[in-house]
Amino acid sequence: MEVSIVQIGNSKGIRFSKTIIEKYNLRDKVDLILEKGQIIIKPLNTPRNGWDEAFKEMSEKGDDRLLFNDVFDDENLEEWK
Repeated sequence: MEVSIVQIGNSKGIRFSKTIIEKYNLRDKVDLILEKGQIIIKPLNTPRNGWDEAFKEMSEKGDDRLLFNDVFDDENLEEWK
């Protein structure tokens, strides 16, 4: 697809259509990869975005307890030394 490079203040940029923005899930930031004579633009992958707030809310509700003990009754901790 051919697109025009446009003047944006002292810089230049590329405008993306609404269709491309929605199709490729582009938000406020993207990953810009410079590779072998190519420029690759990818959606910024933030899989843990919002986890801090979720963990804080869980803690406030007392919903952050362990589901099972992290040390089992029959576990031999000596073998890990």
